[in-house]
Amino acid sequence: MKAIMVMYDSLNRHFLPNYGNELTKMPNFRRLGEKCVTFDNSYVGSLPCMPARRELHTGRLNFLHRGWCPLEPFDDSMPEILKKNGIYTHLVSDHQHYWEDGGATYHTRYNSWECSRGQEGDPWKADLKVRAEDHPGSFGPFPKDPIGYNMRRQDCANRRHIKEEKDFPQAKTFSNGLAFLRDNKDCDNWFLQIETFDPHEPFFSPEEYQELYRKDGESATPLDWPPYGPVTEDKAVVSGVRNKYRALLSMCDHYLGQVLDLMDEYRMWDDTMLIVNTDHGFMLGEHLWWAKGIMPLYNEMARTPLFIWDPRCGAEGERRQSLVQNIDLAPTLLDYFQVPVPEDMQGFALKNVIKEDTPVRKYGIFGLFGSMINITDGRYVYMRGPAKKENQPLAEYTLMPTIMRSRMDPKKLKDMKLRQPFSFTKSCPVLEIPSAEE
Repeated sequence: MKAIMVMYDSLNRHFLPNYGNELTKMPNFRRLGEKCVTFDNSYVGSLPCMPARRELHTGRLNFLHRGWCPLEPFDDSMPEILKKNGIYTHLVSDHQHYWEDGGATYHTRYNSWECSRGQEGDPWKADLKVRAEDHPGSFGPFPKDPIGYNMRRQDCANRRHIKEEKDFPQAKTFSNGLAFLRDNKDCDNWFLQIETFDPHEPFFSPEEYQELYRKDGESATPLDWPPYGPVTEDKAVVSGVRNKYRALLSMCDHYLGQVLDLMDEYRMWDDTMLIVNTDHGFMLGEHLWWAKGIMPLYNEMARTPLFIWDPRCGAEGERRQSLVQNIDLAPTLLDYFQVPVPEDMQGFALKNVIKEDTPVRKYGIFGLFGSMINITDGRYVYMRGPAKKENQPLAEYTLMPTIMRSRMDPKKLKDMKLRQPFSFTKSCPVLEIPSAEE
């Protein structure tokens, strides 16, 4: 048995032809829909990037007790469980957050991994001459906070070393993934995760993909990095940024096609599961919002595209209405490889959903740590905001006091205390760290 996961970041299902968008040119996603089961009610659990990936590993909701974080010592990790049970696991990715303090325990759970550098503010190339103000795609004014400013300066430096399509991190990531498939097509018992940071902002892609969305004589907007906040720009700017996103989606579609081509060539559909998924969506002017995180979790962010081919049942070209979530992917892969699912996993194996749309839950909850909590039955969504503006008391529970790009500030740790174990911490007490609303 073999399995491939192709994972994207910030994939808005409303821009995909599989969910009704006829403007985006994505023939390979259409082809994917003909080969796989398409899920109409797939929802996130915890947002954003690393909380979603923690759920991918652990099959357990993250946002109720922790924000952005690494894997904990007590966490179950699906790739690591597979590895311990004789299933070879390999990760290829350009997702820069794996190489930071807040994500540094994820990629090492696999047997092997390869990283491709240069996405967004990845601290890759040193060019002391560039400034954030030189960034060609950012909205003004430039962020005053050091992190936002330095990310744009760094991305500007990185782009100077991306001159041809083969230089793009996504192209390198898929090249590494395809090499694994060619080298190991005749082997058995492996799981390959091809994970690209695209179409996460900035929406930077080769010119040939941008030309797909350019009318004759029209000059494209240079803007490809929208802010995290309300839309204040006019309709022309919103339309231009959406076309930048569509161009990057067409690039994603191109490389997905290469995976499908190899599966056809090597007849891998007979014994290889394929999962195509994302961590969450992205706001592109809908509801007058850009990006994610601070607005209500509208369906553009919370309701995600998901496609699965399971060779055990052979269902293809069909759609499923059962409510599923990101936390279901770990149990699904463990079940596929006939490995026991740990008791601490809250998700469900989707074998019977894929086969005959048998429901696995009546409702699902999702959200961001310290923010709105949402519940859905797949038809309606109830959103409940914090009871008080201060949103206190609020604490993070962890044994790994790091955040996205750094260790926690000692000032934040001075009032921490040891708390009795939770049911999922394997009898380990954890640090209770007060967290002020930001």
